[in-house]
Amino acid sequence: MIVTSAVFVKGILGTDKILREPYRQVAFVGRSNVGKSSVINSLLSRKDLVKSSSMPGKTREINFFFVNKKFYFVDLPGYGFARMGAKGAEKIRKLILWYLGSGEAKVTLVVLIVDSIVKPMPYDKEMTDILRAENIPFVIIANKIDRLNQTERSHNMKAIEAHLGGAVVPYSARTHKGRDELSEIIMKAIK
Repeated sequence: MIVTSAVFVKGILGTDKILREPYRQVAFVGRSNVGKSSVINSLLSRKDLVKSSSMPGKTREINFFFVNKKFYFVDLPGYGFARMGAKGAEKIRKLILWYLGSGEAKVTLVVLIVDSIVKPMPYDKEMTDILRAENIPFVIIANKIDRLNQTERSHNMKAIEAHLGGAVVPYSARTHKGRDELSEIIMKAIK
């Protein structure tokens, strides 16, 4: 994917006219601190278009980035962040469910990002179940594989595939491993 332009447009917390625009949307979702922002930045060949933080739970809105003046990358808040409190975590969960299930968004593909170092959590399984129930195409990305040796990587990839029930693309936002494969999947989805 050759990126000629990418700009932040806006963050939303519910119904908005941006959802009625005729552009396809590729949404990025995952637990807090799995590297959603870093994956998006690596795909866009940018360092800090999408703001990232070492503190989980930074993204609280649904953020839209207009890519190549043709489609949106949509950065969803991270789910499952315990320090946010039960009320805050439930609010984020409902926002994500609304975006995926309301029918207002033109979701072409969801990129579900999991941490390759940590076993998939019940939240990750719930997300794959929701995506399947809503018939939303998705790809699973196992980020941070650069932090694992070959044996750990092989073991963890098999565990993720078994737990979430699908093929997984190994990815490193830092070294860009998997970027070409993910770019190709995205480009096929938006055509």
